[in-house]
Amino acid sequence: MTEFRSDFLRLLQTRGQLHQVTDEAALDAALLENRITGYIGFDCTGPSLHVGSLVQIMTLRRLQQTGHKPIVVMGGGTTKIGDPSGKDEMRQVLSAEVIESNKQKILGTFARFLSFGDGPSDAIMVDNADWLDQLSYIPFLRDIGRHFSVNRMLTMDSVKLRLDRDAPLSFLEFNYMILQAYDFVELYRRFGCRLQCGGSDQWGNIVAGIDLARRVADAELFGVTSPLITTSSGTKMGKTAAGAVWLNPELRSPYDYWQFWRNTDDGDVGRFLRLFTDLPEPEIQRLEKLQGAELNDAKKILATEATALCHGRAAAEEAFETARRTFEEGVLAEGLPSFEVESSRLKAGIPVATLAHLAGLVRSSSDARRSIQGGGLRLNDVAVSDVRAMATLGDLKDGVIKLSLGKKNHILIKPI
Repeated sequence: MTEFRSDFLRLLQTRGQLHQVTDEAALDAALLENRITGYIGFDCTGPSLHVGSLVQIMTLRRLQQTGHKPIVVMGGGTTKIGDPSGKDEMRQVLSAEVIESNKQKILGTFARFLSFGDGPSDAIMVDNADWLDQLSYIPFLRDIGRHFSVNRMLTMDSVKLRLDRDAPLSFLEFNYMILQAYDFVELYRRFGCRLQCGGSDQWGNIVAGIDLARRVADAELFGVTSPLITTSSGTKMGKTAAGAVWLNPELRSPYDYWQFWRNTDDGDVGRFLRLFTDLPEPEIQRLEKLQGAELNDAKKILATEATALCHGRAAAEEAFETARRTFEEGVLAEGLPSFEVESSRLKAGIPVATLAHLAGLVRSSSDARRSIQGGGLRLNDVAVSDVRAMATLGDLKDGVIKLSLGKKNHILIKPI
């Protein structure tokens, strides 16, 4: 293992966020000598980022914590193309209006993790549409495109994996690498940015940007990637039975977000404390050694600290207290997530399996029926034994119906 001297690379290494580095010695020295400006790009493909983007957000946070300057690049331009990395098919082509709407909804997430302003280490946010939308096709091909070898581009993982699977790759997507490389050059020219960070699937795009900057700007730039994060059970980080774990509280409540972390597999607790919280290393080492029931305390700390970063300390403490009252005192806590349903439908009766699906506890009514058969679905804390059971107005308790899946997933059904 390389022994780095710079705080940034040592911190990434300690926290398990370091995978690849271009020219380790030169970057380590540059980080020691001067304040480095670094960036990560985030495309606007949806109305929220999800937990899968957290490692990258935390990388920018680590950069700022060690005295350097982060740039958040919103992909208003590159989202119009679509990154083929890790995809078996072309991304949906989004309109400019949808991209702008998604961007506006994503912006607020970063304010929780980074300090923005005009100071030397304050983060800034830019949109690559500011320069990509202004490009003229023929001049861009002559000035930039001539530096790219199609032969080499075909060997990049984002392209090669698609071709090896005989999956279609459009010319539109094939251009993505060139545009991301050009982003790096433009950020160097505008802001003196010398570092690009990203996931391991971005290595080829990052190296392409470094090579392009050397050719057109005689600049020495650097790249750092983080590893692909999977759970100890082998699933991709952020993927659950109920879908993506969104960072936007309008799409996933702070309570549900807290519960996601509380449900972390035992083998992931220490790793996730390093990746997704700011707890010091000695405290993490103490927590990850806990066994049995005591390990649940470490999971609660992970859930609270991770939620505090994303949604604020007050929301995290409220989620913790809601969980404590629900699980330890057995009360119906108002802080639980809720789902509204028309009173007329409850009056007529709704199959519990259907209601569980509509409320988002399960992916489908058939999943709900399987949960009922396995004894895992409860209505007002009583196990539902009949797959044909109906929920009605008569099931209201204090004005709501409590549906539960297992011990940790609950939702309040509220009639309107």
